[in-house]
Amino acid sequence: MTALPSTVELVRALVAEPSVSSPDPRHDRSNRTVIDRLAGWCEHVGFRVEVSPLPNAPHKANLVATLGDGPDGLVLAGHTDTVPYDESGWATDPFELVGTEDGKLFGLGSADMKGFFAAALHAASRFRADTLRRPIVLVATADEESTMDGARALLDAKRPTARFAIVGEPTGLAPVHAHKGILMEQLTLRGRSGHSSDPSLGASALEAMHVAMAELLAFRAELQAAHRNDEFVVASPTLNLGKIEGGDSPNRICASCRLTFDLRLLPGMDLEGTRAELRARLTKRFDGELVTMALESLVPGVPPHTTPREGTLVQTLEELTGRSSRAVMFCTEAPFFAALGMETVVCGAGSIDVAHQPNEHTSRQGLDAATELYAQAIRRFCVE
Repeated sequence: MTALPSTVELVRALVAEPSVSSPDPRHDRSNRTVIDRLAGWCEHVGFRVEVSPLPNAPHKANLVATLGDGPDGLVLAGHTDTVPYDESGWATDPFELVGTEDGKLFGLGSADMKGFFAAALHAASRFRADTLRRPIVLVATADEESTMDGARALLDAKRPTARFAIVGEPTGLAPVHAHKGILMEQLTLRGRSGHSSDPSLGASALEAMHVAMAELLAFRAELQAAHRNDEFVVASPTLNLGKIEGGDSPNRICASCRLTFDLRLLPGMDLEGTRAELRARLTKRFDGELVTMALESLVPGVPPHTTPREGTLVQTLEELTGRSSRAVMFCTEAPFFAALGMETVVCGAGSIDVAHQPNEHTSRQGLDAATELYAQAIRRFCVE
């Protein structure tokens, strides 16, 4: 068996394959070329490979690759998609990995999170199936950056099964035991247009949205008064009014207005319960009004995640990295692996601060360190 290409060459090949996911179909693309490359490399290392198209989007797929047999084991998991990009903001071609003398590697998805797969594959390639007491499972998902439908499909299929899971999102190789959840909602108010000289001729959806926004901000204040977790830099739940659209002319009463917003929930807060409470509050406020209300979810939402700090995986990664675990504000697929019964921690090379923006980058040093960490974790959980 010949060796894998270098870690940098693996990242280069993955970055060169566009795999943007987006709720906007103008930007959304398949991830199959990335999945197919990963499948080939996994088979080269000796993994048994399964590629599963998403039920609602068969042009996209998940990969589950297994090295070794038996119960328990360790999942190394990441997503294959990237966010859309603004090419004019990049100093380099987003789909060409460009290295610098100080070890930085620039490219779309290099940190978030195609670099993870290169590190995980090189870590796994150090082991033969017959030396493993418990299996290594490499998981690559679709659509984490949009719907999380890849992770949802795994949960629906009730696989993979393992005792532990490391999600390799960029954390600077600090173990992350908790993160917030997210709801992304769209509120539409419909009134009646009319000549602006006589307000009685219409019902302004824009003025009604002013009332709705006040209700949302009051709801935010109540949530923040009721929930706090000082492990997070922002210790309370947040609600952001993200985008508003309405009306067409200064001299017409606005007939329709739309607002999109997000809610980020702390561990312990119920995702669907919070959504239901919000809906009930807005429905009651506009009951009997001339303006009608529609509230819909832009995505199903991601629940908050937490793994006990005294758990085996957290303690082991703290020992191996020499760093205390922490909580972060961004969301990952960790709750879905936790729902499958795995003790789940987020830990990967690179920084989330450079993700989702031009000139995203990781580093050779970070990828090498991630490879060593994952190899040590494999030895600890799959060999010893």
